[in-house]
Amino acid sequence: MLEILIKDFVNTFQNEEGVHTFFAPGRVNLIGEHTDYNGGHVFPCALSFGTYAVARKREDGKLRFFSKNFEAFGVIETDLADLVFDKAHDWANYPKGVIKTFQDAGYKMDKGLDVLFYGNIPNGAGLSSSASIELVTGTLLKVLFNLDIDQVEMVKLSQKSENEFNGVNCGIMDQFACGMGKKDHAILLDTNTLKYTYVPAKLEGISIVIANTNKRRDLAASKYNERRSECECALEVLQKKLNISSLGDLSEEMFEQHAHLIENEMHRKRARHAVFENQRTIQAVKALTAGDIQLFGRLMNASHVSLRDDYEVTGIELDTLVTAAWENGAIGSRMTGAGFGGCTVSLVHNDKIEAFIEKVGSIYEEKIGYKADFYVASIDDGARQI
Repeated sequence: MLEILIKDFVNTFQNEEGVHTFFAPGRVNLIGEHTDYNGGHVFPCALSFGTYAVARKREDGKLRFFSKNFEAFGVIETDLADLVFDKAHDWANYPKGVIKTFQDAGYKMDKGLDVLFYGNIPNGAGLSSSASIELVTGTLLKVLFNLDIDQVEMVKLSQKSENEFNGVNCGIMDQFACGMGKKDHAILLDTNTLKYTYVPAKLEGISIVIANTNKRRDLAASKYNERRSECECALEVLQKKLNISSLGDLSEEMFEQHAHLIENEMHRKRARHAVFENQRTIQAVKALTAGDIQLFGRLMNASHVSLRDDYEVTGIELDTLVTAAWENGAIGSRMTGAGFGGCTVSLVHNDKIEAFIEKVGSIYEEKIGYKADFYVASIDDGARQI
């Protein structure tokens, strides 16, 4: 793979001198959905597929980017001194945003770059391709410019660049999982404090199966911001009576005692999901640590029901895949990511994977009219030079 990418780099930029190679994974969230911007817990892991970058410093201030995934855009060129969001630059606004955010934070980059990117994350699947490209960019900046930046700071700046440069109001989970991943471990992250724990996720005889609906996620960004706003409205109401900084501060009991304060029924449902999903995530990690994979699976299932009924971010494609998974041997199955398309994540016994994929795939195609794609995922390390 790397030899091919270096060859492609030379064909694109006509120079191999001083080339370095980097990788940042995609991520899947096992449980804890739409909790990260509500001050709750998430439980993601980094995946073995992600974004590769081949990069070298230039002698001038030019930045030249090329993506093998978006070849039609050709080489996108800009300058270190002129980093602004440009709709015409499409995907390249993500690495541009990271460089600008690093600059604004005081990190010195005195030369331009030539960078070739290639991602093998399924396109549009909601497995965090944007965070992956941000973290691979941050990693190459750290190495090529010898920057004194730790991984958590890089994660924070990557999130900031997506929020402020690209205008996507995401929480920190995606960047954290891509930057801080650890092989054979998932990460229990308290998004309020950024306190995190690596939890062994060596699943004996069981694999993580990701199913991509292949539905275009046109609604995901707008509805994501809408849900975030609805939760903020609910929190504002509760803060008039309760000394809390986020919905993640509430137990289920506290929420039920005070839910009546949220007069808007829709906002109340959104807040209920945020509170209960946070507690489910904590319970699920305890279950996994205790070896109770069946309970972990039931909590995954409950997560999907809440996302479907209270948060209303699933849709017929995700619901069809999850229901078929429940009925065909999954220990647990749920949507993962922002919703409205994207992927499901299921835990499946290794000896049942082939039959599971065949049966769930045929049910999906028959009902939806086109195929889903399936991936048996392994858990890998976070962003790094390779």
